[in-house]
Amino acid sequence: MAILSAATLRELQKTSDQMRLDAITMVHRSKSAHLGSALSMIDLLAVLYCHFLTVDPKNPKWPDRDRFILSKGHGGSGLYAALAARGFFDRSVLEEYGRDGGRLAVHPSAMLVPGVEASTGSLGHGLPVGVGMALAGQRDKKDYKTVVMVSDGECDEGSTWEAILAAGNWRLSNLICIVDYNKIQSFGRVDEVMPLEPFADKWKAFGWGTEEVDGHDHEAIAAALSRIPFVKDRPSVIIAHTVKGKGAKWMEDTVASHYQSPTDANLAQAQKDFSCSSDA
Repeated sequence: MAILSAATLRELQKTSDQMRLDAITMVHRSKSAHLGSALSMIDLLAVLYCHFLTVDPKNPKWPDRDRFILSKGHGGSGLYAALAARGFFDRSVLEEYGRDGGRLAVHPSAMLVPGVEASTGSLGHGLPVGVGMALAGQRDKKDYKTVVMVSDGECDEGSTWEAILAAGNWRLSNLICIVDYNKIQSFGRVDEVMPLEPFADKWKAFGWGTEEVDGHDHEAIAAALSRIPFVKDRPSVIIAHTVKGKGAKWMEDTVASHYQSPTDANLAQAQKDFSCSSDA
């Protein structure tokens, strides 16, 4: 049985296309980097913010809200695009990305941006913070969920695995980790730098319920989220197989996409590729 209606899937595709165009525009305008890392997680963010997370954009600090932490903070342009799409701030604010004096720092700041739960960018910190939030919710008998998105390269960090071990030990069934498994990190492919496989088996051994999905299939993402917790009284991880730079044909699945900034021609191509869908 389908989790999402055809109309909802069409709307999610439009949202993803708009978010991709927004991220590309932000990075082009600021002449910054990490666009490939933002684009690989756009479809995951679209489903989370438009279908799964219980949040109130008009009251970002609502005590019973779900918490989302983008541990891979270098992909901040993607998170900002999602927050704008969900209505936390007007899309015109995206023009402040990477600008001196602007609110949207390249790495997200919880001090400046509504909807950002934790300032991130130093890899290996997001999941430990999320474990703390989930543990607080468990002990306070609150119903909110804590969702943390990590990068695959970030799983080279020892602090990430300490958090995985602690979460399994404390049976944090209110904690969800999503791995943006795009197979590329800053200076090479993951299987060349620090191979992670057998990846799912490692999470299971640390006490997590585990599922693998196509991270660009909105229906598959929503279906996986609907089955959480995958194992009773255990934290859940979704290993999302994605493509670095997804949607930007000039940088898809390349190591260069980690630092490459779009040219004027690249931006024009993105406007052509995504504007028709997002404006429909």
